[in-house]
Amino acid sequence: MDSGIGLLPAAAAVRRLRPDADLVLSWDPDGMPWGPRTPEDITERAIAVAEAAAAHEPDVLIVACNTASVHSLPAMRARFEPRLPIIGTVPAIKPAAAGGGPVAIWATPATTGSAYQRGLIERFADGVAVTEVACPGLADAVHHADDEAIDAAIASAAARTPDDVTTLVLGCTNYELVAERIRAAVQRPGRPPLVLHGTAGAVAAQALRRIGVEPAPEAAGDTTLTVLLSGREATLPDTALSYDEGRFLRAVSPVR
Repeated sequence: MDSGIGLLPAAAAVRRLRPDADLVLSWDPDGMPWGPRTPEDITERAIAVAEAAAAHEPDVLIVACNTASVHSLPAMRARFEPRLPIIGTVPAIKPAAAGGGPVAIWATPATTGSAYQRGLIERFADGVAVTEVACPGLADAVHHADDEAIDAAIASAAARTPDDVTTLVLGCTNYELVAERIRAAVQRPGRPPLVLHGTAGAVAAQALRRIGVEPAPEAAGDTTLTVLLSGREATLPDTALSYDEGRFLRAVSPVR
């Protein structure tokens, strides 16, 4: 689940690890974007999107949204666990800081500067130069596959990213869909190749571990893909098919 199509990278990662897994994708086009909302409003909408997914009785629920994870995980776990395990998405600050930095974290305005993110920086990046970069409008532009708005938001964030950054944390799952465009905007001539850290692979692996399932990328896939848009069953929108991950999911699983 996510506010928007930022769940596609995690869903594609799950599909690659377990081609035999049925997937339910639940997001909230009626409420997009969540980033500018209050924490209370984010939590209310996140629980509603999770309830729609939970009605399909999944084995595990990935909260493939940094904003919802920052503000809503305690309330979601109180509502659904232990019946339904909840896997949150945490910005990859720990592995990014392990490289020594300097590090930049691109995230939504709701995540940037939050006590949750600041706590991760203090815990895992002590002694490493970290710059938090708010990216207003980028998640929404990616969700709507608006190339002009994507380029403008990336350019704005890149201009506020220090030139000496060696490592960039993608602190919103939507950003993983345009990772190479971000890399091209931030990479400085003559500098070592920029290291990007997303979360899709890590959360997919954690979801399998949580329910005691091993990766089986060779498993035969005869699976379904259920798409829920603000609780309504639908097909993958054209905007999702603008990205490699959306096209991959449609190719390997019929939408139920």
